[in-house]
Amino acid sequence: MSKTLFLVIFFIIAILSPHVTHAATLHVGAASTSITPDGPVALSGQMHTRVSTEVETPVQANILAIESREGDVVKDQAIFVACGLVAIRGGIAEQVAAELAPRIPDFDIDKLILSATHSHTGPVLVDGNYNIPEGVMTPAAYRDFFTKQVADAVEKAWKGRRPAKAGWGFGNAVVGHNRRMIYADGTAVMHGSKTVDGFRGFEGPDDPGIEMLYFWDENDALIATALSLGCPAQRAGSGSKVNADFWHPIRESLKEKYGKDLVVVGWISTAGDHTPHLQIRKEAEARMNALRGLDEIGEIARRVVQAWEETYDVAKNEQFTDIPFVHQVTHVDLPERMVTKEEMENAKEEAENWSKKEAKFFRRVKWHQSVVDRYERQQAGDIRPYDQKLHTLRLGDIAFATNDFELFLQYGLQMKAKSPALQTFLIQLCGPGTYVPTPYAEAGGGYSAIVQSNEVGSEGGQALTDATVVALKSMWK
Repeated sequence: MSKTLFLVIFFIIAILSPHVTHAATLHVGAASTSITPDGPVALSGQMHTRVSTEVETPVQANILAIESREGDVVKDQAIFVACGLVAIRGGIAEQVAAELAPRIPDFDIDKLILSATHSHTGPVLVDGNYNIPEGVMTPAAYRDFFTKQVADAVEKAWKGRRPAKAGWGFGNAVVGHNRRMIYADGTAVMHGSKTVDGFRGFEGPDDPGIEMLYFWDENDALIATALSLGCPAQRAGSGSKVNADFWHPIRESLKEKYGKDLVVVGWISTAGDHTPHLQIRKEAEARMNALRGLDEIGEIARRVVQAWEETYDVAKNEQFTDIPFVHQVTHVDLPERMVTKEEMENAKEEAENWSKKEAKFFRRVKWHQSVVDRYERQQAGDIRPYDQKLHTLRLGDIAFATNDFELFLQYGLQMKAKSPALQTFLIQLCGPGTYVPTPYAEAGGGYSAIVQSNEVGSEGGQALTDATVVALKSMWK
């Protein structure tokens, strides 16, 4: 048979054969909503009670709904809800899921992902952690308000999904700095002195990388963008007014230029040992900020927006539709950090000392007392592994992975280095947000690495890292 005849027969067969598959298409919806209460509210993130009676910048929830289809067949789904809160606590994820399930019955509610930006100037979610004065919104009342606002916005995003194209890119902007100082005697201190003789440096590396994601409609209008960067949003964290921190000017700058309906989703990558507060060259940066006419938050936003625009200018040239979209949900049991007798005795003494102080320090008493309670439970044989609900997703060449913690950067760098994806978007603070330190941090001690700060220790951190890498690799088999 001649080559020409073979090709003719091949194309006739191809034309006459029934189509058994359809090209996958993405359908995307997005929405934003205010989660700022109208009235006084207690703020989370510090060890004492703070009540906000004023809003500096509104806190938001920003929603991204994604579905892939082959013809009329749904292949996979995800809804991301990025919240201007310190963490996802107090059963709020379960409350939102219960509210949404009957509203959007065509969505697999197990694939709903709530995350926090770790703003220390967002409302309190947990009952009993702070002494809250009369006339101030209770955590339970705030959770009800939050649930309604978020559920309405998620329903809007889900029901508004439409054919879309995806793109991604990578840029750099200095935002986070390692905040754990190490000393000649082997100890470590968060925000410790850099001028004492024993100062030897910083405990871990920084990561200026920003993963960026974009979605366009069929007319090339930008629907939404998401950014994953390695720094908690807590530059305004010691304040006493509701504040969305650096995500507010980032959002407003992008919306001003790319459309008021643009939804900007902010994700925090692994950054448990990082801060937006500069650790060295403070005076030099203050001078540059003054010359630019910016404050510290404005300067961070300027850098991020500049990186976003530089990346977008080239990333917009590759827009994808027919690409894999896979969303896996697995559960990983992480070992509980065990409390030693010495740690228990120290915590008991601290709890007693703080209980003699002002009522506003009630949170600190509870923090230490929880270690005493855990020790007694563990001694009674009641060991409780942490149930990590792990979301891993693939979208074309890129991947996403979640965790519930303030996970130290070293774990995230392992995940990114071992991931088969071109880019790996890490999203932490999808749960209560306790720290997970490295073995080096545990040895150095200090806030964030002591047992009071950790439900899960370094053993669990490595187990989570390994499980995440396995899950990511499984989507590329």
